[in-house]
Amino acid sequence: MERIFSGIQPSGIPTLGNYLGAIRNWVRLQDNHDCLWCVVDLHAITAWQDPAALFEQSLEMAAALLACGVDPMRHILFLQSSVRAHVQLAWIFNCVARLGWLNRMTQFKDKAGKDRENASSGLYVYPNLMAADIHAYHATRVPVGDDQRQHLELANDIAQKFNHDYEVEFFPTVQPVIFGPAARVMSLRDGTKKMSKSDASDQSRINLNDGPEAIALKIRRAKTDPAPLPSEIEELADRPEARNLVEIYAAMTDRELGDVLKDHGGQGFGPFKAALTELIVEHLSPIASETRRFLSDRAALIDLLKKGAERAAAISDPIVSEAERLVGFVRVR
Repeated sequence: MERIFSGIQPSGIPTLGNYLGAIRNWVRLQDNHDCLWCVVDLHAITAWQDPAALFEQSLEMAAALLACGVDPMRHILFLQSSVRAHVQLAWIFNCVARLGWLNRMTQFKDKAGKDRENASSGLYVYPNLMAADIHAYHATRVPVGDDQRQHLELANDIAQKFNHDYEVEFFPTVQPVIFGPAARVMSLRDGTKKMSKSDASDQSRINLNDGPEAIALKIRRAKTDPAPLPSEIEELADRPEARNLVEIYAAMTDRELGDVLKDHGGQGFGPFKAALTELIVEHLSPIASETRRFLSDRAALIDLLKKGAERAAAISDPIVSEAERLVGFVRVR
């Protein structure tokens, strides 16, 4: 089976957007791929993190992934910082990648903003570490969203230059895993912005550990417009909040937007929000319960992650050692 690598930031308990956009797809990929799932705590510190919060949020993310169906027995779940091969290969890639390539990375420009001179150097070379994350395992497929496609192209550029410079065919070409229409879940308060943990208002998002009452309140308060739901997709074009709720419903039920509108078009938002609430509560309640169970025994969770790191290192250490040999490093251990 082809090997897949994917990572997720340790932002604590994921949102419904994280689940529908990425995590649910990870779980589905496990049937036909050899998968490595990583909580990317090294990437997290490209911006300053409170150490206690980073510790807790890393465990919360791992627990939520397990609760969603990530299988740590058939596949591998681990913390990025627990496997040293990532940083070892990242340094080599720092020396392979060209400044001109990094200067074209739009995500750095977006995150650094106008205060570019105050951004960390880690944020600037972050794409090289992402490339190392993938190539340390000779992964050939990576699930990516639109915001990461450019970084995946860079990972292939780095691999090609390494292979060319050292006259080898060592690092394989990586292909993106593209799903159907992306489940891009937007804020419940502003349908033009992505649902995010960074939003100051908790009312803007559904967290995977929200209880039934919290979910009902958030959906009831979700921003809409005065018109009823339309019967045709085209009529959602200028109604971002309405479209967002319909897309959430469609994603949760694995249905097309048009089919959802056939059932609910012409209704006011009251009945539709009630149906959406029932759907989300039914789906997320078991995940919330399992997340609490995993977090109730921190020692067992940490031990599971330790074993995952050991299995990940067993794959990556020989690959990175060979890369170091190709570079010309003297092996003394």
